[in-house]
Amino acid sequence: MKKFKKVYIEITNVCNLKCNFCPKTCRHPKYMSIEEFEFIINQVKEFTDYIYMHVKGEPLLHPNLSDFLDIAYKNAIRVNITTNGVLLKKNKAILLSKPGLRQLNISLHSLEQNEWIDDKQEYMDNIFDFIDEAKSSNLIVALRLWNLSQDGENNIAKNKYILDSLEEKLKLDYSIADEFTKKRGIKIRERLYLNEDIEFSWPALDSDFYDEQGFCYGLRDQLGILVDGTVIPCCLDGEGKINLGNIFDSKLLDILDTNRVQDIYDNFSNRCAVEELCKRCGYKNKFNK
Repeated sequence: MKKFKKVYIEITNVCNLKCNFCPKTCRHPKYMSIEEFEFIINQVKEFTDYIYMHVKGEPLLHPNLSDFLDIAYKNAIRVNITTNGVLLKKNKAILLSKPGLRQLNISLHSLEQNEWIDDKQEYMDNIFDFIDEAKSSNLIVALRLWNLSQDGENNIAKNKYILDSLEEKLKLDYSIADEFTKKRGIKIRERLYLNEDIEFSWPALDSDFYDEQGFCYGLRDQLGILVDGTVIPCCLDGEGKINLGNIFDSKLLDILDTNRVQDIYDNFSNRCAVEELCKRCGYKNKFNK
């Protein structure tokens, strides 16, 4: 049986922010129930050892987050969570007490691209408080600045407040900007990382971008399950346009054993996209080399 490096499980498609880089979903707002999550875990545990609790939406909004982490741990599934960081203070006790939570990714670029965060200092202070308490745990914390432009113009300027805050609060004896000229990722200390990357555009069927050539790890290293049970090939199909089936209606094994899934996999092996959404996804060009 094929094993995936990770499976994305969208526990909610609701978000508390309106970030410029993340189009709001057109799908009906929903929170996955405990029963639905447990049902999904019982199927995906045969296919992976790691889940990510998002596609769209903010996972820390979910009222049953603690239960979900317990269910995953009971089934020997390690969990990775990506958050905009706004609700860290509220959920700190949960996040730092669950042995099944492996890694927390904090999207710091939510601050730079969001007018909905009123108090920048409070936002950063809550993140620093969390980082400080996480030192005594085994949790990996990865800070993300995924808002760089392709040409590199104004990248340092747009993140200056965040970089200055990090250098001051974490008492760094080096310039983060200088380090980023050498590499995209910095290990600040044990289990604490800072990464930067180019801002990507979510693929859409009405996108002007079009390229049939490229490679993707969808259905090779990963797959996704939306909050309503729709199975998708990768984490960038935020609207479920490549609907491979529904896990609440069919076994995941049967969904993956279809000609459509095999065609996607085989064609990407030959650096070719067959799905219309994939042809309009610029992210696949990242792997062209």
